[in-house]
Amino acid sequence: MDKLTPEDIRVERLTKEHIISNFQSCEKELVNFLVEDASSNQENKISVTYLIFLKNTNELVGYVTLLNDRINLEGNLKETFRKKGVEYSSLPALKIGRLCVDDKFLRKGIGTMMIDFSIKVAFYIFRDYSGCRFIVLEAKKHENNNTLHFYKKLGFKQLKDRKKGTIPMYFDLINNFKV
Repeated sequence: MDKLTPEDIRVERLTKEHIISNFQSCEKELVNFLVEDASSNQENKISVTYLIFLKNTNELVGYVTLLNDRINLEGNLKETFRKKGVEYSSLPALKIGRLCVDDKFLRKGIGTMMIDFSIKVAFYIFRDYSGCRFIVLEAKKHENNNTLHFYKKLGFKQLKDRKKGTIPMYFDLINNFKV
């Protein structure tokens, strides 16, 4: 199967009617979140999970979970905003809490399409509803750093470096789009 296009997929907000038990990924904690926690988090207004399906087969190929957050202004980012007269210590953001692609559909463009979807959601928020300057996420550190490279390729910048665990990253909605 070649790369997929946005015309090949559909996005649906998670409901109790969705069958998610056949979703498979080597990232077991992400599968467990989808199966065990995503629905209850949504009911409790903690996050919203969007499922990505192939239109022609109705297969679940990925999911992305979004929630509100903030970015703490530190270092160069803090200085950049100080020069613009912004004195806050943090600014509003949309967080990509979870993003996962089914193992059968890796390297088909699904992850990129989920990031594009998340950017569109953030754009609508800041354009029409509420302040939202950034998209933030925590990139999981892997030995080969493919995850970090993936997000950097899509315009995310590293906020700070950590020796273990995850790397906080951000995407500036204003500097990446004409508004």
